[in-house]
Amino acid sequence: MTPIREARRDDVPTILQLIHDLAVYEKEPDAVRNTVEGLEEALFGPNPRIFAHIAEDDGGVQGFALWFLNYSTWEGVHGIYLEDLYVRPEARGSGYGKALLRNLAGIAAERGYARVEWSVLNWNEPSIRFYQSLGAHPQDEWTTFRLTGAPLAAFAGTGA
Repeated sequence: MTPIREARRDDVPTILQLIHDLAVYEKEPDAVRNTVEGLEEALFGPNPRIFAHIAEDDGGVQGFALWFLNYSTWEGVHGIYLEDLYVRPEARGSGYGKALLRNLAGIAAERGYARVEWSVLNWNEPSIRFYQSLGAHPQDEWTTFRLTGAPLAAFAGTGA
């Protein structure tokens, strides 16, 4: 069994590095604006809104899952939204990703949450196949929308 544990404050620099590595993998190497201080506040501040779990072995941290709660108005209960799941390339295929997802599924089941969900880039076939092998299925009937940057500021009336 792959050891999974809750992230600790001293994991924050490693998690941020893995976030940068994920951005490179997702072809957005310059997109990460997060900082150690910001991530530490979000994970361990007085009112944490995100959570993280770590997969590690004797060689150190091999991957992480970063998530937060969402809410189903239809089900009337929370769910888990997996923001990031990342396993170092050299550790892929060793069960770390599966163990991280199983850990989240366990949290959801234990707490009575309705679901665990996430997004994956359409071109990321290895991940899509992996998720499908676990029994996950795409929500093809939904389209994700995002309001960000200048359009967000303009719509909010704050200017750009």
